[in-house]
Amino acid sequence: MVPFAGYEMPIQYTSITSEHLAVRGLAGMFDVSHMGEFWIRGPGALAFLQYATLNDVSKLKVGRAQYSMLPNARGGLVDDIYIYRTGESEYLMVVNAANIEKDWAHLNSLKAGFEVELENASDFFALIAVQGPQAVAKLQKLSDTDLVSRKKNDTFMGKLSGKWVRFARTGYTGEDGYEVFVAPDEARAVWEALLGAEVTPCGLGARDTLRLEAGFPLYGHELTDETSPLCTPFSWVVKSQKEFHGKEALLKGPCERQLVGLQVEGGIPREGYRVMQGGQEVGILTSGTHSPVLKKGIGMAYVKSDLAQVGTSLEVEIRGRMASATVVETPFVKLQ
Repeated sequence: MVPFAGYEMPIQYTSITSEHLAVRGLAGMFDVSHMGEFWIRGPGALAFLQYATLNDVSKLKVGRAQYSMLPNARGGLVDDIYIYRTGESEYLMVVNAANIEKDWAHLNSLKAGFEVELENASDFFALIAVQGPQAVAKLQKLSDTDLVSRKKNDTFMGKLSGKWVRFARTGYTGEDGYEVFVAPDEARAVWEALLGAEVTPCGLGARDTLRLEAGFPLYGHELTDETSPLCTPFSWVVKSQKEFHGKEALLKGPCERQLVGLQVEGGIPREGYRVMQGGQEVGILTSGTHSPVLKKGIGMAYVKSDLAQVGTSLEVEIRGRMASATVVETPFVKLQ
């Protein structure tokens, strides 16, 4: 257990590798109740979210969700988020735990002129992510709500082990599954029902290795107040045909560095390690780990844009020695 964003969080229950492989092969679950949740309601909710976020919220029908980001005024990012449209003029935004206060202040600073009400509901939700190729089948045994035929990014209310929950067919592992929003005082009962269904409990360690294999970013690492999403593989989130906060700054110029995936031979890359070529530093690792599936070192790094092409040979400095590295496509592991 370690302190994280004001919570005591499990790094692992058994081992990171065994939990990782349980999610890739069967089903695992994560207590991610530390995440933040904001309600955005009112006749101006859509217009407000269109301005405050990068993705096109107008494309969301009721019962659908999308990945998005909150831009700041200088071309960087306040956070990356998920938005769920839960009603005609009602949306649920899920934000990173470490950014709850920052995001809340930022959104409130933008709401003037919009007919919108914001509610920080973070204390009213527990959140359990159930992920893996058998996740839906195991959840279905505990629910009389149809979970099998629903599409990715669907969200809806239903019962799980007799408790009313919000299901969302979303997740952070690259696997199929659901994130389950549940009342805090009913979360333990749902967790224990999932344990009884032989869903493996997983900690933050496996969550990080899984999201890295899937090529997903982590705020504070790949995405920061200073990084532009246009210099990453997630530039698709930016819908430049609409007006949004900080648009001019975000679109202002070329990327000196690009975020790439690296596969490393002969060592495990870690955040902060230098990326080298010809004895010169050409980049920096934002995340790195040993891939339990590939059995190789993988990581993401910002490198000079002229070195960002897939197939480029580089090196990573690992404890004073050089390990060969290659720019590769992400996700590192082909999933689903």
